[in-house]
Amino acid sequence: MRPQVLQGIHFMNGDVACAEGAIAAGCKFFAGYPITPATEIAERMSDRLPEIDGIYIQMEDEMASMAAILGASWGGVKSMTATSGPGFSLMMENYGLGLMTETPCVIVDIMRGGPSTGLPTLVSQGDVMQSRWGTHGDVGVISLVPSSPQEMFDFAIRAFNLSEQYRLPVVILGDEIVAHMTEKVVIPSAEEIKLTPRRHPKVPPSEYLPFAPDDDLVPPMACAGEGYNVHVTGLTHDDRGYPVITPEAQKDLVSRLVNKIRKNANDILDWEEQELEDADIVVIAYGSVARCAKEAVRRARNDGINVGLLRPKTIWPFPEDRVKKLAEYVKLFIVPEVNFGQIAFEVERHSVYHAQTLLIPKMGGDIHTPEEILKAIKEMA
Repeated sequence: MRPQVLQGIHFMNGDVACAEGAIAAGCKFFAGYPITPATEIAERMSDRLPEIDGIYIQMEDEMASMAAILGASWGGVKSMTATSGPGFSLMMENYGLGLMTETPCVIVDIMRGGPSTGLPTLVSQGDVMQSRWGTHGDVGVISLVPSSPQEMFDFAIRAFNLSEQYRLPVVILGDEIVAHMTEKVVIPSAEEIKLTPRRHPKVPPSEYLPFAPDDDLVPPMACAGEGYNVHVTGLTHDDRGYPVITPEAQKDLVSRLVNKIRKNANDILDWEEQELEDADIVVIAYGSVARCAKEAVRRARNDGINVGLLRPKTIWPFPEDRVKKLAEYVKLFIVPEVNFGQIAFEVERHSVYHAQTLLIPKMGGDIHTPEEILKAIKEMA
């Protein structure tokens, strides 16, 4: 029998690495429905979870999958699902339920060409805004964007840690290329992996309020079977979890759901920088496209062009303050995306028109080559 956490150097595709990262993070429950190009995550979990006394369930659809992992989390188990495109759309109602009920779990969305059935086996980055605004209402969200199988492993662990720390479903926005490429993945020993434990209440059941926040705006969480009375509802509720249908209750609750992410953004945000010190042009790219952007920036530098790269690893919250700061001295942001413009508009918004933003779109099916990005850099230099 394989160990609970694999160790050493492996060659894995991104989907398999993501599953192994989830297991390393302590995931013991997976509910999902097969969908290209995320199916390998479910396949790996179906193979591995029985080995570690975990539970794998193939659900009848993505709506049920999302509902199942919410229920498992309230039962005290770290839980995850994986999907793509249309399946992610189906999850939106229960994604909102998870955000409203502050239920820690992880959703992996391997982006493929859309809309609708679209390009089931080919790449896209079209779900970025859906992960932020797909559910109705105002909420704070966390979405991570890996660029390699190694990051698929690492970000799975970080996603679970963030979900427990801030009590919400965390989204990993992979894309088909990152999911299906095979590279070296270094897996540390279990002792080297830092995990964030669930924050349990420190007061007796008679004094416990399920949604009364700590100073960081996140409430401790008691789960079913721990001796606490818990009322969980998607309705606007008070600190007891009981429905209170008033504007005042809505203001208090929704403001906290937004601000627990907004006010802790500096602890959540992560990005990579390359050659920004003297850059006149900055390429902003994420996911698989960032790999090509790195090569384009390297070639442009060799040709004497002052260009740099900003690669968000956390796409939500967005590194808006860094973009605002860069906009004070660069003349142009170039944003290659496999969509018709999503993060490009976010860059434009936060540059406050101090710097131009140039979108290089692709509609899905393939990604930008380094040559295409380099051509745009040279034309604008």
